[in-house]
Amino acid sequence: MKSDSLVGTWQSQPLQRLVVNAAVTIGSLLLCLLLLPTRLPGMELAGIGPNWLLIWVVAWSVNRTMFQGALAGLVLGLIQDGMTAPMPTHTLSLMAVGILTARLRKGRYIQEDFISVALIAFGTAVIAETIMAIQYSFQAERSLVEIWNYHQLIALSSAILSSLWAPVVYFPLNRWWQWVENLEQ
Repeated sequence: MKSDSLVGTWQSQPLQRLVVNAAVTIGSLLLCLLLLPTRLPGMELAGIGPNWLLIWVVAWSVNRTMFQGALAGLVLGLIQDGMTAPMPTHTLSLMAVGILTARLRKGRYIQEDFISVALIAFGTAVIAETIMAIQYSFQAERSLVEIWNYHQLIALSSAILSSLWAPVVYFPLNRWWQWVENLEQ
């Protein structure tokens, strides 16, 4: 009974619904930002942790347009560049992740479930780390052999961990966004 009154209140209060939805979305993003530098036991492989911002961009972009995915990648890339070094930039890789994820969903090549989200996170993590390795190659501070040898380790570790943790981020966010969307209709 109490749940029905909450739904009724939310349907009649679009501003309240917008504020709470923004708070949940931004809160999940802040949680991913806080987890990014954290290395908890069992959450790293060869010293590499999951790419939490990539996971969030995948979760966001699965049911959105390529522009919205690119915009999320741009904003999160700039935030990550602010937390780390600005060169090489994370913006290019996260924008590519947002565009590719939205494009996959837009083309209906995938079904929306845990396995497909994990596979998308795996593939886009490899692509994101490759974009970063290419940027390192242009800086010429290290040898190409060293860059590409490390790239293999980093890309595979990041892809495995990101794909394992992607459903944990995706499922609650997707359920929330679908619930809010259903209320709006």
